[in-house]
Amino acid sequence: PDPDIEAGPATAPGLLDAVLSPGNDHARVAALDAFLLAHGPAPDPAADRAMELVDLVREDRGLRKVSQLVAAAGLSARSLQRLFGAHVGVAPKWVILRYRIHEALERAEAAGEAGGPDWAALAAELGYSDQAHLVRDFTATIGASPTAYARGLSVP
Repeated sequence: PDPDIEAGPATAPGLLDAVLSPGNDHARVAALDAFLLAHGPAPDPAADRAMELVDLVREDRGLRKVSQLVAAAGLSARSLQRLFGAHVGVAPKWVILRYRIHEALERAEAAGEAGGPDWAALAAELGYSDQAHLVRDFTATIGASPTAYARGLSVP
C-alpha cells in the first residue's frame, strides 16, 4: 500500500482523530484539506500552461483560429492538441469555437435592445466566412438557431 494514500495514524498523526472528532465541521474539513494539500500531486507546469492558453482564448477576442493559438503558444499544432487533450479535455478548436459563440451571444443580447443583431455582419466580425457557418455553429452549440435565440431575448 502507498503510505501517502493511507490516511492512518502512521502517515498523518492526529489526522484520523481530527477528521472523526465530533465537533466543528469546519475544523474537520480544514484538517483533511491540509493533509490532502500536503500529500497531493506537485504543481504541473503543463497544466498551468494549458490554462494560460485557455485564458488567452477567452481574453483575446481576435484569436479566432487554431493557427493563431499555435503561433501565440509557440508550439506545433500537434503539441497544442496533445496539451489540450491531456489538461483541458477537449481540442483547442472546441475551446475557440465556444468562446466565439459566447461572443456572438453577448453581441446578440446587446443588439436585442436595438432591434436585434445583423447576423451576417456579426458572422463577418467573428471571422466566419459567411452567415451560414455562424448559424451552424451557433445552433449546434446553443441548441437553437440565432433567430430563435434572439426571439427569446425579446420576450418580456
